[in-house]
Amino acid sequence: MDTESTHSGYSYHSSRSGRSNRHGDRSRERHKASSSKDGTRSERSVVIQPPDTPSLDSPVHNGEPLPGEPTSTADQEDEGQDDNWGETTTAVTGTSELSISQEDVVGLGKEMQDRTRGFRRYLPLAVGSCVALMVLATPLAFLLLPVLMWPDRLQACGAACEGLFLSIAFKLLILLMAMWALFLKPGRASLPRVCVYRAFLTTLTLLLTMSYWLFFGVRILDAQDEDYHGIVQFAVSLVDSQLFVHYLAVVLMELRHLQPCYTACVIRSTDGETRQYNIGQLSVQKAALSILEYYYRDFPLHNPALLSASKHRAAKHLAGLKVYNVDAPGSTAGAQPGNGNQSRAMVTAASKRKDSAHNELYYEEADYERRVRKRRARLVVAVEEAFTHVRRMKKEDEQATPSDIMDVREAALAIFPSMARALQKYLRTTRRQHCHSMESIQKHLAFCLVNNMSPKAFLEAYLAPGPTLQYGPERWMADQWTLVSEASVTGGIKEGSEFLLKCLDFSLAVTIKGIPYIRLTEEFIDPKSHKFILLLQSETSV
Repeated sequence: MDTESTHSGYSYHSSRSGRSNRHGDRSRERHKASSSKDGTRSERSVVIQPPDTPSLDSPVHNGEPLPGEPTSTADQEDEGQDDNWGETTTAVTGTSELSISQEDVVGLGKEMQDRTRGFRRYLPLAVGSCVALMVLATPLAFLLLPVLMWPDRLQACGAACEGLFLSIAFKLLILLMAMWALFLKPGRASLPRVCVYRAFLTTLTLLLTMSYWLFFGVRILDAQDEDYHGIVQFAVSLVDSQLFVHYLAVVLMELRHLQPCYTACVIRSTDGETRQYNIGQLSVQKAALSILEYYYRDFPLHNPALLSASKHRAAKHLAGLKVYNVDAPGSTAGAQPGNGNQSRAMVTAASKRKDSAHNELYYEEADYERRVRKRRARLVVAVEEAFTHVRRMKKEDEQATPSDIMDVREAALAIFPSMARALQKYLRTTRRQHCHSMESIQKHLAFCLVNNMSPKAFLEAYLAPGPTLQYGPERWMADQWTLVSEASVTGGIKEGSEFLLKCLDFSLAVTIKGIPYIRLTEEFIDPKSHKFILLLQSETSV
C-alpha cells in the first residue's frame, strides 16, 4: 500500500519535481555512505526531504521528527503543493564540524578590516618618509661619491666650494622642515582613493631625482669628472629644483582650496538639521572630509530618542483603526448589511480622528513644552542652591584648619546628590539621558568649581544640545562613513554635484552650489550736494 501511494503521488507531479526527487534519492544514498564511514560526524547531520516526496524513512534528529516533516496523515495534502517547493519551504539542517556560519564569515571580514586599518592609515606616512629620505640623501651622495671613489684626481675649488657647501646645508635644513610640516604628519582620515595631487607630487619628485641620478651616473661617475666645483654646482641645482617642487606642493595642497568657490548644503536625513558651508576647489572625497569635520563641530548630537515621538503618534493612530472583512466565508447575506454599516461607521470615525490629529499634536507639544519648562525651573533652582552652599562652605574653609579643607573632587561629590534627581528628570524629559553619564557630570561639576564658574555656566551643557565633539566618541553614533557619489571621488566638485555620506543610523545629503559672480559698482556723491542754507526769521512773536 505504501508503494502504491508513493507511485500515485508521484504521478501528479511535473517533470521538474521528478528531477528534484531523483536528486534527493542520490543525496540520500551519498549521505548513507558517508554516515557508515564516520558515525560521530553524521550525528548532527540531517537530511531534509522535499515536502512533495513521501518516504518511509523520515529523517529524525535526536530521536524526534523534524519540525514541519510530513507525516502519514499529511501525505494527501502534499499532493496539492506547488512545484516551487524549494522557493517557499524552510529547511532546518544541522551544523557539521567543518561548516562555517555567516556570522563567522562576517567576523573574519571585520578582523581583516581592523588589521588593515592601521596599515592604510600609516602607509602614506611611510611612503612620504622614504621619499623625503631619498630627497635629502641624494645631494649628499653627489658630494661624497667623487671624494670616495677618485679623490686624487679631483681639482681643488677652495672658498667657492665652501660657500656652496654652506648654501646646500641651509637649503637642506629648510627643505627638511618644510617636508616635515607638509608631508610627514599622520593622516586625519582614511580616504577611499589616493589623493591625486599627493600622488602627482610624489611621482614628480621621484622622476626628478631619478633623472639627476641618471645624469650623474653617465656624465660624472662613468667619466670620473675631475671638476669638483661643477659637481657641487650640480648638487646645488638639485636642491633648488626640490625647493621649487615643494613650493608647487604648497600651492596645490594648501593654498588652492582656501578661496571659497562653492557652497555646500548639508542635510541630516533623520531630523532635517541643515547647515551651509563655503568650500574651495576640492575633490569629492576631500570635500566630504571637510564636511565631516564641520559636522562634528557644528551639528548637534544625533539623538534618535527624539524621533520616537512621531513614530509613537503614528502607531497610536493606526492602532485605533479596525478592518472588517464583510466578504468573509462565514458571513451570511443577512449579516452583510449590518457589517457594511458598521464598517462605514468606523471609516467615518477614523476620518474624524484624522481631522483632529493636528489638535492632538498641538496639545501634545504644548504639554511637552510645559513639562520641560517645569523640569528646567526645578533644575535651575537646585543647581543655584548647590552652588550657594559651595560658596558658603568655601568661606568657612578659609577659617578652618588645612586638614579639614575638602578637595574639589570631594566637594563635587558632596553637592551632586542635591541636584542629581532634578537633573536626571530633566534629561529624561528632554530624552538626552543617554548623552551624559554620572561620571561625566561629576567631572564637569568639578571643572566648574575649580574655575569658579557660575551655575548658568554649569547648566549650559545640559539645557541645550551641544555639538557632537562635546560628547565622547562612544556617543557619536558615527564611527565609519561611506561616501556614495555618482561622479568619481577623485574628481573635482562642480555646480550641482551631489553625494551622500552614510553611517549606521543616518546619512548626510550634500548638494554643491556655486557662489554667484558679484558685480560691485561705485556711485560718486558730490560733497557739495549735502550743503544747505538755513534761513531764520529776524522777527519773533511776543
